[in-house]
Amino acid sequence: MSTAQAVEAVFRIESARIIAGVARIVRDVGIAEELAQDALVAALEQWPRTGVPDRPGAWLTAAAKNRAVDLVRRRETYARKLAEVGRTLEDAPPPPEPADPDDIDDDLLRLIFTACHPVLATEARIALTLRLMGGLTTAEIARAFLAPEPTVAQRIVRAKRALARAGVPFEVPYGADRDQRLASVLEVIYLVFNEGHSATEGDDLVRPALCEDALRLARVLAGLMPDEPEVHGLAALLEFQASRIATRTGPDGAPVLLADQNRSRWNRMLIHRGVEALRRAGTGPYSVQAAIAGCHAAAVRYEDTDWATIAALYDRLVRLVPSPVVELNRAVAVSMARGPRAALPLVDALAAEPALRSYHLLPSVRGDLLERLGRPAEARAEFERAAALTRNASERALLLGRAARL
Repeated sequence: MSTAQAVEAVFRIESARIIAGVARIVRDVGIAEELAQDALVAALEQWPRTGVPDRPGAWLTAAAKNRAVDLVRRRETYARKLAEVGRTLEDAPPPPEPADPDDIDDDLLRLIFTACHPVLATEARIALTLRLMGGLTTAEIARAFLAPEPTVAQRIVRAKRALARAGVPFEVPYGADRDQRLASVLEVIYLVFNEGHSATEGDDLVRPALCEDALRLARVLAGLMPDEPEVHGLAALLEFQASRIATRTGPDGAPVLLADQNRSRWNRMLIHRGVEALRRAGTGPYSVQAAIAGCHAAAVRYEDTDWATIAALYDRLVRLVPSPVVELNRAVAVSMARGPRAALPLVDALAAEPALRSYHLLPSVRGDLLERLGRPAEARAEFERAAALTRNASERALLLGRAARL
């Protein structure tokens, strides 16, 4: 790995923490992101000469915070905050905030709740937080939204400006204000985990650091809001999904399909945590998805999977959150419960969905159904089309391999 690649890899892992730490100083998430990018540029200039430091994340954080201090010092109106900034750089505790039994000192959580302020439209909240929290590119966020990249880019720029104009405080809110932002916060944590679980682009299928951050934040929220069933539903879902991460790729980094995963390597502690969280979940979308993931976790062998129950749960999920992606997942479950012939019309009905036009999993699922129906030439064409649509190198190799075998 070259020095430049090492810098970019470290920044991708650490960017959310860097932005969150700097935002506590400058109280502006847009400026905080710019200062984090400045630190990245400095690393790209210096590390090829000096070598990668022993603690690259700490180096980037310090560089960004130093720039934050310089910025604050240049602004006379911020002079009264210099003492606080100095304490922050020395890793002293942040200034005390009003005591509250629900208070929590977690910069990443502050970052999410700040970016999910109701001054922003829902789509803008989620896009901005994915950018800041997950370090996702515009293309990755557009994939999560199934939206054009220019539209997503405009949302992010406008969202930063709106937060700055409104003077939104960098904090975890209390009471009704927290409840008002909760749905957006849950969606962001869910989407960040998904990007870590199945990376949109790059060489690696999985980005474990994103999964770990999202799972930790879900656990923190569950402790912070113990009476919110959907918080527990999301926590259960992520626990179940995280339990399988180690088996999703082989020693060479190649994807391993669910049917071929070594279930003895699934993390039983995480599955146990998922079961416990599911007991406190409700009937909302995350809770239903957690129940689906729980069915997979309960199956000792792939052949033991209760596909009939999973298909029924997807029926319920479609009613709760109608979406072409959920419909596609439902079709997969139907194919396993009732056979590929029953599922193929469901998949074909989604072909005209504009949101799925560039979604590589649509032709991938269709190829799988056609292969199981004994139509190899058509299946091969679908796998090749799916490979052309994905931006992830590992997924592309898997799809081309399936096409070649046909």
